[in-house]
Amino acid sequence: MHSLRTRITLLTVCVTVIAVSLVTFVSVLFIRTSKHRESEQMLLLLCETGQRNIDYFFDSIQHSVGKVASYAEENLSGLEAGVLKHQVERTKQYFEEMTGRTNGVLTYYYRIDPEISSSVKGFWYTNLHGEGFVEHEVTDISLYDTEDTSKLVWFTVPKKTGEPVWLPPYVTENLGVRVISYNVPILWRGRFVGVIGIEMDYSVLAEQVDSIRLYRNGYAFLCDKEGEVFYHPRIDVSEMTPEEKPALPENAVGGSTFLWYTFEGVEKQAAWLVLCNNMRLNVTVPVAEMDGDWRRLVWGIIAISAVILLSLSAFTLFYTGRITRPLQELTEAAERLDKGNYEFDLQYDKDDELGMLTATFKHLADHMKEHINDLNKRAYVDALTSVRNKGAFTDAIDKLQKRVNANSAGTEFAVGIFDCDDLKAVNDQYGHDKGDIYLKTACRLICNIFRHSPVFRIGGDEFAVIFQNEDYRNRDELIRLFRMAEQESCAGSVPPWEQVHVTVGIAVYNSGLDRSVFDTVRRADKDMYIMKRERKEAKNS
Repeated sequence: MHSLRTRITLLTVCVTVIAVSLVTFVSVLFIRTSKHRESEQMLLLLCETGQRNIDYFFDSIQHSVGKVASYAEENLSGLEAGVLKHQVERTKQYFEEMTGRTNGVLTYYYRIDPEISSSVKGFWYTNLHGEGFVEHEVTDISLYDTEDTSKLVWFTVPKKTGEPVWLPPYVTENLGVRVISYNVPILWRGRFVGVIGIEMDYSVLAEQVDSIRLYRNGYAFLCDKEGEVFYHPRIDVSEMTPEEKPALPENAVGGSTFLWYTFEGVEKQAAWLVLCNNMRLNVTVPVAEMDGDWRRLVWGIIAISAVILLSLSAFTLFYTGRITRPLQELTEAAERLDKGNYEFDLQYDKDDELGMLTATFKHLADHMKEHINDLNKRAYVDALTSVRNKGAFTDAIDKLQKRVNANSAGTEFAVGIFDCDDLKAVNDQYGHDKGDIYLKTACRLICNIFRHSPVFRIGGDEFAVIFQNEDYRNRDELIRLFRMAEQESCAGSVPPWEQVHVTVGIAVYNSGLDRSVFDTVRRADKDMYIMKRERKEAKNS
């Protein structure tokens, strides 16, 4: 048979292990989820910030080119050479003003379709070295098939679509510089006249993309909606053929905002958003770096949990010894008491449950015989009314007192004292047998109304009721019903000994006023005598 100490130790250790394990598991799960969500939010926030910055860059270009295009169309009154030449000159001046307000412009141009005019070609200005724009000789578009959109894409695509268009990064044929351009077709009465556009130095866009960083190895890159990479800070895609360029996983194209993939053997997570020119900005970071924070926290929690388990186990082993030692002494004393030997010495006197148990046991041993004799003699039922007697009332008050001692603020009850007013007169006038009927009638009336509360006969003509729970909450209504029942008992032609006249005193337990439950009883009794005096005065007046 295992000792109590062993069982308590095993039980405590098992409960501790289970509790700490559950707390650790929930903590790990919560930290993992919250930290992962926090990392995703940080990743998306960085992507949104980059999107706003790059879109602002693109918007400024679209705004500038759009205003110049609108100006050119408004100043176009015909397609004659002289009219076109005048319009081109005015557009050139306006374009020069607008480019000064736009960052990153490498070239700007207005090219007239050779099908409209062979003499007026437009203009082309470049700023390759950052020293200011200079006019460059325009390309002879007439040498190309302007219906072939694979050539001179900055001209042929807007002509074909009739809509403003952002072109993917490309290398200019004449300048040999990688650019990204925005082009707007110029129309007159629905007829295509030419193209106004701006070519931006691709390195300006690359610098903005390069500035997007997260953790140690996080970065951003650009691709199109099909997943073909246009710019990557760690791969030179400008010299690669379309087949050589890296592409996003197929399940990432057109999928959710977050995606997971493996690149160069490293598992990564990315967030992507569409830019205003339909490119996709992708911000990516290694999963190991995103999970690094919560993994470190998890290992820290596990280590702390292990230390706590070991400490609690050692403490439990030590403390159960202190607990079981006085229990062993109590067991030995109980064995002696069982044999009728009341001579034993219990030394444990700490102010705790074991100390209370030891003191109670000693008190029990000291008064065992007296209590047994008293319990054998005591009767708890009143012989006349069959309700509980004064001894039962005393026991009930003692039990209430223990509850009050354990939880004074949370104990709610009230005591009612009921006194039969005319018992002496009935006894004197009609005899004691009729007085007994009067008492039984009064008792029956009290029990019928306060059926959920214990009723006691505590004197010759006095009853007590302890109101708790539902009767406590509805005590005022019950008293009102009692008064109505009392009046009904007096109506009709019933004999006097069945006409009930009862004075009631009520006191609600108040921890601020009552030092004990008996104080509440005394207040109820005092209230009853006050009510009795008032009723007698009202009857005599």
